[in-house]
Amino acid sequence: MSRVVAIILHAVPESSAGPLERAFAEDRRRNANRQARGFVALGATVEIIETRRDDPPFGERLRGLAQDHGLARRREGAGLVVLGSGSIPLAQRRDRAMFVAAAFGSLASRTTGDPLTLLSNNRFSADIMAIPAGIDIRGLPDLAADNGVPRWAAEHGIDVRDLRDRWRLQFDLDSPLDVVLAASAAVRLATADDRPGSPLGSVLEQARAVAADPAAEFLIAGRTSSSTLRWVERNTASRTRGLIEERGMKTALGAQRPPQSALGLLLDVDGPDALGAIVEKLADAAVMDTRVLMAHHFGRAEAAWPGAEDRFASDLLLPDQIRDPWLRALTTSAASSRVPILLGGHTLVGPGLRLLLRPERPKP
Repeated sequence: MSRVVAIILHAVPESSAGPLERAFAEDRRRNANRQARGFVALGATVEIIETRRDDPPFGERLRGLAQDHGLARRREGAGLVVLGSGSIPLAQRRDRAMFVAAAFGSLASRTTGDPLTLLSNNRFSADIMAIPAGIDIRGLPDLAADNGVPRWAAEHGIDVRDLRDRWRLQFDLDSPLDVVLAASAAVRLATADDRPGSPLGSVLEQARAVAADPAAEFLIAGRTSSSTLRWVERNTASRTRGLIEERGMKTALGAQRPPQSALGLLLDVDGPDALGAIVEKLADAAVMDTRVLMAHHFGRAEAAWPGAEDRFASDLLLPDQIRDPWLRALTTSAASSRVPILLGGHTLVGPGLRLLLRPERPKP
């Protein structure tokens, strides 16, 4: 048996899923197949496991995978690399090689030198993890998602190392918009949403033009970061206005205050159809993390938000395809604004900005 097993979890859409959700699932499956070939080339065994909405939580699944592969047994067990089918689409061979090395137990911690080190792309928002044989995770709680595993590991004495300095490993496919952005990095995933005449293509070009104008101002709102804003300021001609809100929203502890957004408070007063008018007073173009606005309006639990089909239609600026009235009004306002407004999730206001605004094609 191989000493390293790469496990790729692929979420299968429900039978009732709409066309955007089904097409996006195929994009993620194509990414899973690309990642599988990359890990096989490095000597790992690969398993692509389909998951469904009513499956056990991620924590329970990971405990089961650890037991199946003898993770706790340092000499006999296999190290694991675990990722989702939408994870790290911009990864290169050397990136995957680091995760294989970590799972094999040959990547020592920079701080402790311990080879039994859990490696993730980001300890605060993990999309991929490498866990070498010998690490015991039998006490892992029933976490709903992979994001909280590195935090739990660190709190329980496990050495954790991450690769936050590699921006391309923070890029994730959470929306069809991310597939369109990935195409600018020469990552070609088939998608029906990057087509001539799409309203999204025009808005993308308008936003790039604003970023190249030294007399213009560019607004970035949501779960962005100070490092992202610094990159934007160095690599664009326009002035930058940043509104950082609700970082860590998905891994927030139960006792923390519910999500609140400054922009959301304005929309509470003026209504979602005022978004365009508000942005026009602040900037000449904007990229906005609508998941923060949804958490503010509907609550932290994603089950209470508009469904995936509605969210994807909003990201593609297709309000006529949105059933939820609040999100339809918000998207209509953005799409009809006199300034370009892009709507999306964490990737858009984070690593996706490098693909949207980079003056040259990304370098390896």
